[in-house]
Amino acid sequence: MSRYVASHANPQGPGDARPTALQVVEDEGLIGKLSGKVVLITGANAGIGVETARAIHATGATLFLTARDSVKAQQAVDSVKNGPGPKSDAPIHTIELRLDSLASVRSAAKTFLSMSDKLNILILNAGVMATPEGKTEDGFETQFGTNHLGHFLFFQLLKPALLAASTPKFQSRVVAVSSTAHRLSKVRLDDLSFEKDPYTPWTAYGQSKSANIYFANEVERRYGSEGLHALSLHPGIIATNLLQYLPKEQIEAITKSESMRKNMKSIPQGAATTTYAALSKEWEGRGGKYLSDLVEQGPADMSSQAEPGYAPWIYDEQSAKELWEKSNKLVGFDDE
Repeated sequence: MSRYVASHANPQGPGDARPTALQVVEDEGLIGKLSGKVVLITGANAGIGVETARAIHATGATLFLTARDSVKAQQAVDSVKNGPGPKSDAPIHTIELRLDSLASVRSAAKTFLSMSDKLNILILNAGVMATPEGKTEDGFETQFGTNHLGHFLFFQLLKPALLAASTPKFQSRVVAVSSTAHRLSKVRLDDLSFEKDPYTPWTAYGQSKSANIYFANEVERRYGSEGLHALSLHPGIIATNLLQYLPKEQIEAITKSESMRKNMKSIPQGAATTTYAALSKEWEGRGGKYLSDLVEQGPADMSSQAEPGYAPWIYDEQSAKELWEKSNKLVGFDDE
């Protein structure tokens, strides 16, 4: 059982006793211990992305941080180097990546592979939430295209580097940042882009987050025996830029609810489960599970969005396999 169960038993709001990402690194005894390892984090310019980067940089690992533009990427580097916490001389590289453009995804992967032929840990953190109806550059529904398809292609292109980096003592990992909001919708395999039914922002977001979990589970099923593992997770309720598309009244409802306020995490706390999934010895050499609050979750009480746990469909192997195959076709990747 995770050492962090007790600290989550009675949440009191941001900054309470629940661990931060850096605390996870310290608890794992990894400060300065991962020199030579390579970690790539998408969406590392803000929110829990930059806090995850800050914590993992303290391990001495070489970081590759992606952002939508070079200015934001450099801001992330400056924040990691000049912010709080232990310092490291480990290199930090930046890559421009727009997940709503498959051309940008291909370019970003090419840039990474020109700089490193090995990748130990891939953290798929970037995403959008509850956006107005729209399409990506390639014609996919915005949230599904950005949160799932962009990351899916990025993984496929980086997969050889992940497999090449894996060793018996330090197997490679993929961490997919999902959300408890996956419980809002299954993956609509017959209508991924809402061409049959009216678009609703939260249903689309839920679908994209269920897709993240299916993706991680399928990575584990396909490549776990080759030393490449994957986990998905809910980071917690955190006030970040993801909230930008929410109506003011929804944000006020969240902040006024005592239960919500107590369960909310600071950004450093919000990055803890991601860091734990990426680095913890407990998950060395295994995956295919959904985490929250630094522990593997069980089935959810679907009547309460505030409670942790997963929806009944997330371990549906047939649906995960079908999504994988559809995704390959949509992004034009030959997985044979």
